[in-house]
Amino acid sequence: MLSPDLTTVRLFLHILGAAVWVGGQLTLAGLVPGLRAAAPDAPRVAARHFNLIAWPAFALLLVTGVWSLAAVDLADVGTAYQATVAVKLAVVAISGAAAAIHTLTSSRVVLAVAGALAALSGLAALFVGVLLSS
Repeated sequence: MLSPDLTTVRLFLHILGAAVWVGGQLTLAGLVPGLRAAAPDAPRVAARHFNLIAWPAFALLLVTGVWSLAAVDLADVGTAYQATVAVKLAVVAISGAAAAIHTLTSSRVVLAVAGALAALSGLAALFVGVLLSS
């Protein structure tokens, strides 16, 4: 069996955070119609409970993302890698900001737009993260 090292732990924790943050948003989005049919307030209740694990997962993503950046000497990589890191940071910021707006709004339109933007930018961050790892 291969021996894990700190890089393995860092990547595992980052992927775990992404699984909860992005996967949870997609799962919750799929459940909303059924929850709403069961009880009009059920999506709000489920979202509040999801936030209890989603925001710690986002914090884990930020910590392991900084840890990953610290493991790379950006002076030794090309401008394409640096530009990709900048895109990753931007879509992560958009995902977090959109999710925060989604959590704080009472407007149905803002709720829908911010929720979709949070999920789509989370997916984009996931894709760009894979691109950086390959």
